[in-house]
Amino acid sequence: MPLVTDLDDLGLDTGGQLLIERALAGLAAGARVEIRGTHPALALHLGAWCRSQGHRLERDGNALTIVKGTADADRWTGAERAGTAQRPAAHADRNWGLAARGALIEAGGPPLSVEWVDRDLVWADVAPQLYANAAASQWDPATAVGWQAELSTPAEIEDAVVQVMTFLIENEQAALVIPARLLTQLHPQFREVMQLLAAQVADEARHIEIFTRRALLRRDHLGVSGAGGRASLQTLLDERDFTLASFLLSVLGEGTFLDLLRFLNEHAPDPVTADVTRLAGRDEARHVAFGVAHTAHVARVDPQFLSRLRFAVETRHAALADTAGLNQRVFGSLVVIAAGSFAPAAIKRGWQAVQRLQQDMDEGRRRRLAAIGFPDDEAAEISALHTRNFM
Repeated sequence: MPLVTDLDDLGLDTGGQLLIERALAGLAAGARVEIRGTHPALALHLGAWCRSQGHRLERDGNALTIVKGTADADRWTGAERAGTAQRPAAHADRNWGLAARGALIEAGGPPLSVEWVDRDLVWADVAPQLYANAAASQWDPATAVGWQAELSTPAEIEDAVVQVMTFLIENEQAALVIPARLLTQLHPQFREVMQLLAAQVADEARHIEIFTRRALLRRDHLGVSGAGGRASLQTLLDERDFTLASFLLSVLGEGTFLDLLRFLNEHAPDPVTADVTRLAGRDEARHVAFGVAHTAHVARVDPQFLSRLRFAVETRHAALADTAGLNQRVFGSLVVIAAGSFAPAAIKRGWQAVQRLQQDMDEGRRRRLAAIGFPDDEAAEISALHTRNFM
C-alpha cells in the first residue's frame, strides 16, 4: 500500500506542497504516496504541481496518488560538493559560483569571474583566528577615542601633528583600496580570507576617519601631500598579484607603519593623538600578521617564490629612484613631535629619536623577512631597498 499524507484543508496555494515534498523525500523513483485532503481545488493543484515537478498523478475515483518521478534524482546526478564546510578546497571551481562552502551544487549555475581560485596562493592557516580576533576587536571611533580631552599643544607642535595625520590618511587610503580590490577577485571558497580582508577594509576606513578628525580638531585644513609619496603609493596600487600586493603592503609597508604608530604613540603630545595611534596600531598588527603568515605559507609551498618577492621590491625601488622619498615636512614634523619644542637641545633629541625610529623600522622589516624565509643577509639587503616613504 502507498504511504498516505493527509493535508486536511490545506491547499497547495497555502503550503500543502511542503507536506507532500516531506512525504516524497527519501523515496525511490516509482514510489507511491496517496494524498488526502478537503481543499476544493486539491486535485487541480496536484495535477499542475506534479507536472512541474516531474511526478505522475493517478486518480481512482476520489483517490489521488502521486507516483514519484525521476526528475529530482536526475537534477542532482553528478552534483558535487563545494569542498567541505570545515576547510577550503585546494582548488575552487569557478563553476561553484557563490555556493556556500560544503554545499551540494546543482550544475548549470553561472561561473564566477574571479582570479584567485587556488588555496595556496591566498591562504594562511592563521586566517580564521585572525578574523575571529578582528570581529571581537571592532571599535567605534566616536567612543573609543577621548575626543573631549583638552588640547593644549603649542601651535607649532599642533601643525606638526596635522601634517603627520595628513600623511597617515594618504597612506591608509592606499591600505583600504588594496584589500578591497583583492577581495573582489577572491573565490568565496576562501571565506575566512575574504572576511579578514573585509575587516581590514573596515579597519582602514576607521583609521582614515580618526586621523582626519584628529587633524581637524584645531585646524580648518589638512597638511600637504607630496608627489613622491603619492608615487610610492601608486606602485602598491599597480601590483596585481595577490601575494606580492599583500607582501608589499602588509609585510613591508604596514609593518613599517607599526613602528611609526608606536613612535607617535610614545611621543604623542596629547591624549587624542595617543588614542588614535594606539587603536590604529592594534588593527595594523593584525594586518601585518596575516601578510607575514600568508607570504610565509606561499614561500613554504614554493621556495622559488622568494625570488619573485625580492624582484618586486627591486622593481619598486627602481621605479621610485627619482622621487624625493619621504616628504621633508613629514620628516621635520616627526622630529618636532618627538622634540616637544623648538629648543635646540629638544630638536637634537627629536632628531635622534627619528633616527632610532628608522633603525627600528629596518630591524622590524628584517625580522619579518626572516620569518618569511629570507636568509639574514638577504633580508637586510631587501629591507634597505624599501621605499623611503615608509609605506
